[in-house]
Amino acid sequence: MSEALDSLLDLLDLERIEQDIFRGQSRSAVVPRVFGGQVAAQALVAAGRTVPADRGAHSLHSYFLRPGDPGAPIVYNVDRIRDGRSFTTRRVVAVQHGKPIFHLSASFQVHEEGMDHQRVMPHAPDPETLETTEEMLHRYVDRFADPRLADRLVEARAAVDLRYVDAPPFATAGEPREPRSQVWFRTRGKLADDPLLHVCMATYVSDMTLLDSVLLAHGRGGWSVGDVVGASLDHAMWFHRPFRADEWLLYDQESPSASGGRGLGQARIWTADGKLAITVIQEGLVRVPRA
Repeated sequence: MSEALDSLLDLLDLERIEQDIFRGQSRSAVVPRVFGGQVAAQALVAAGRTVPADRGAHSLHSYFLRPGDPGAPIVYNVDRIRDGRSFTTRRVVAVQHGKPIFHLSASFQVHEEGMDHQRVMPHAPDPETLETTEEMLHRYVDRFADPRLADRLVEARAAVDLRYVDAPPFATAGEPREPRSQVWFRTRGKLADDPLLHVCMATYVSDMTLLDSVLLAHGRGGWSVGDVVGASLDHAMWFHRPFRADEWLLYDQESPSASGGRGLGQARIWTADGKLAITVIQEGLVRVPRA
């Protein structure tokens, strides 16, 4: 296991300070706020730790309310909304400096058999044939507003092996493209056989690249280039089938709409053998800076 992955696992291992109250730490992000994927994953950890082990997460819906302070701990308050025969519902509010910064509702279900169908997995090249994030970022370092951003991005993503199928937005700034992108990802090391851990790890990664397709449609390179400013507004996920976050997953992303200073990203996450594991939808603030 890599040192970076070990550090991320420590970040997700929340301190329980009361029966339904947890405390999590943060680490410095590339931008001066807590990474959205971190607070979403930690909130899901908090919810999951109040749910019977035989119930797996099947959906979450969340809102990013305020920027998080990476220099201060985050307190997660869990409300036990419902414990039914098949489903369990939890609400989590993340608080910093006395104010809510994030709100999550999550639902858990006991395993049961039922109807089963899915669409066909889209084509994508073998991830082992693609260049690593480190190789790709340093190849395009001249595109960044600050060359030091390449090293900071590498450090921020060090726990995850993330590989772009096509050039990312910052590599083709100024050239509008089809609003679709694909990345493969997996953790840099094996994880424990805990389904909640794999779901939380996928939640963490899901906030890294989902709005890329919005930028591609308009030929924008993103905040690292300096031609847009933005932030995640909300995030929803549905977990359809079992998967492992330490094995290759294909993140197939697209943007059906952008308007009113907001862009919508939707995606499906597939296992390497073609099973539809997760559906993700996110809306983000995407603004063009004023001259």
